[in-house]
Order: sequence, then structure tokens, then C-alpha cells
Amino acid sequence: MHRLPLLLHAWWALLQEGSATVGQPSSPSPLAYMLSLYRDPPPRADIIRSLQAQDVEMQGQNWTFAFDFSFLSQEEDLAWAELRLQLPNPVDLPSETPFSIEIFHQSKLDTEQAPADCLERLRMDLFTVTPSQVTFSSGSMVLKVTRPLSKWLKHPGELEEQMSGPARECWPRPPKPPSTDVLLMLYSNLPQVQRRPGSSTLLWEAESSWRAQEGQLSWERARRHRRQHLPDRSQLCRKVKFQVDFNLIGWGSWIIYPKQYNAYRCEGECPNPVGEEFHPTNHAYIQSLLKRYQPHRVPSTCCAPVKTKPLSMLYVDNGRVLLDHHKDMIVEECGCL
Repeated sequence: MHRLPLLLHAWWALLQEGSATVGQPSSPSPLAYMLSLYRDPPPRADIIRSLQAQDVEMQGQNWTFAFDFSFLSQEEDLAWAELRLQLPNPVDLPSETPFSIEIFHQSKLDTEQAPADCLERLRMDLFTVTPSQVTFSSGSMVLKVTRPLSKWLKHPGELEEQMSGPARECWPRPPKPPSTDVLLMLYSNLPQVQRRPGSSTLLWEAESSWRAQEGQLSWERARRHRRQHLPDRSQLCRKVKFQVDFNLIGWGSWIIYPKQYNAYRCEGECPNPVGEEFHPTNHAYIQSLLKRYQPHRVPSTCCAPVKTKPLSMLYVDNGRVLLDHHKDMIVEECGCL
């Protein structure tokens, strides 16, 4: 008998023995595993997602998994991805022959609608895994699947395009509830442009996550109610001209050029709650929400610069003429902070 199956059987026996001792299941539940990551988060990951398999088929060396990737709506940098299989029985893996993994996109089943005769799915990738690439962690078999999925998170729009075209397949199988024994873990980082100050990830989550989509009707009512209470657009936070004359502040004697420039400044009111056009931080977004519901307790957010650019200055310093580029001298964008 090959050595690897022996190791797998031994691993499973230890799990069974340990579970019988403590009276708990051998593998943690999806929620329990996510809680463990919450208490001890891994480095290099802004977002950690756990997706339960919508469908699972394991026949010999051909394993097929379907997940709902409908959350893809913004570009992310996938740090790594892994399949975690909490299998009820030990699996005999060949010691040398690779086995195939096929991953599909299949939308979450709507329990309020009649079962469809055809489940639409889209193949994300088909690849092979060797037994040497299999590891075990926290009572689960772990398979690394970073490469097959990274391209989809880089270009999330392609998923919707292909699902609306001929690339999708009809899967004539009866719908089943999601499998809690197979998890797809995605560890992602936001692009640098979304990490800059004045970028609320909470606002994006509140407006585009599946939680908001399920309660879209009440959210739309809230947005209509919010628009009715917005100040006049001309009074909202905005960038206005602000001319600086170095002669007026006594700096004209040592600054050669420019003698004056438009620094711009920010003025106006911030709505409650603020929208993404005002570039709020997460803290500012929460403050504006509390201001909306507790107006006498919480102050409004402040209209302030959220993006600036440098100014090149030619001036005299100790008898020497210098050309220097001073940061944060000109306001480019205003927001609510």
C-alpha cells in the first residue's frame, strides 16, 4: 500500500479518537473557523471571505466544486486562496498520480422561487493537484487554489459578461443546500488606490454587499429619505478658490517665484450620512450615520482636504538659490472627515 494513504488513515484515526475524547466534532464549523481567524488574523489580508460550496461532486480522481462568486464587483488583489475539505471519511489519494479539481461559479439558490430544471454555472478553472500539494490544518484537508482564481478577482467584470453569454453551462441536477463540509477561503487585499485616506470600505460594504442586496427595498427607501434632507447642492462641501499672495504675509522678500498662487480651500456642509463622492474615512462615515440618527449628540463631519499636490518654489536660503517641491500646498479634492 502507498505511504500517503496510510498517513491519511492515521490522520483520520487520530481525529476520530480526539473527537471521541472531547465530545466535539473533528472539524470546526465554518463560523468557528472564521472566529479563529478573527481572534488571530493572518498577515497580508485586508478581506477574508469564506464561501460554502453550492455543489460538490467527488468521483475518484475528479473533484468538482461550485461556489457563488456573485460578490465579485470590485478589483481585489488575491493574496492566496485555499479549499478546506472537512471530509466524513478518510480519502485514498494516489501517491504519484495527480487528481483534477474543477471549480464553477453557480449562483446561490433562491428558496422562494420554484426549483429550476437547469442550474446555470460557469467554469472558473480546471487544474490538477498532486498529493504532495495537499496539507492538513484544523481538522481539514487543504488545497491551494490561488492561481486559478486570481485572474477573476483582478477582472471581476468578466464573470458577469460570461454568465450573460454562451460560456455558461446548464447543470441538470436537483438543487441541494450549500455544503458546510467544503469551504473556499479567499484572502484578498484592496488595491492601493482604495487604501488611500478618504476611502471608506464600510460605505462600499453597506451599499454593495449581499446583505444590502437582500434588503434592497428598505435601503432604497432610506436613500430616498436621505436625499430629501440633503442641503442645497451649492452649499455642500466643495473646493473653492483661495489666492495666496506671499507679499501680504511678508514672504515676498525671500521667495523668488511664484509670488502668488491658488492654494484652493474647502468649504460647505457635509450631509448625513455622507456618500462616497465626499471621500469619507470609515470613522467619518460612522460619525455621519450617528449624526443622522442622533443629531444633538454627535457633531457633523468637517469639510477638509482629502487630496493635495505639491508646489514648486524658487527661493533664497542663506544666500543660495534653491528650487524645492513642497508637499501638500494645493488642494486637489475636498471631502468630509
